[in-house]
Amino acid sequence: MTIIESNAVINLPVAQVYQFLADLNHHQQLMPDNIYNWSSTADTASFTIQNMAKLAIHIAERVENEKLVAIPTEKPPFDVSLQWSVSDNGDGTTTATHTISADLNMMMKMLASGPLQKLADYQTQKLKEILG
Repeated sequence: MTIIESNAVINLPVAQVYQFLADLNHHQQLMPDNIYNWSSTADTASFTIQNMAKLAIHIAERVENEKLVAIPTEKPPFDVSLQWSVSDNGDGTTTATHTISADLNMMMKMLASGPLQKLADYQTQKLKEILG
């Protein structure tokens, strides 16, 4: 399993960061320009990744003010899960960690690791920009 992780410190309490992330409608704001055809509800999202694939995800697990796990609704070319974890830093700030877990063979790992890391970093940076 390939694990790609990125995190950011957000100047808001953990409950506010969790509430934003818990609604997949908000996640469109976290996506880079190569994501289009976005469609979402609070629990599901579907979108197209330019030159790659169409993906539909849904929230598989929620732990209030701790984590969210989204997985594909249809069988993807490889197993993947997207997780956001939030933790209270004790000073009114929150650390948000975005983890992408993908079951990639060696060839896919070489091709996909860089773009997936860029995506995770982009999303945590956008979260920090949006929420401050």
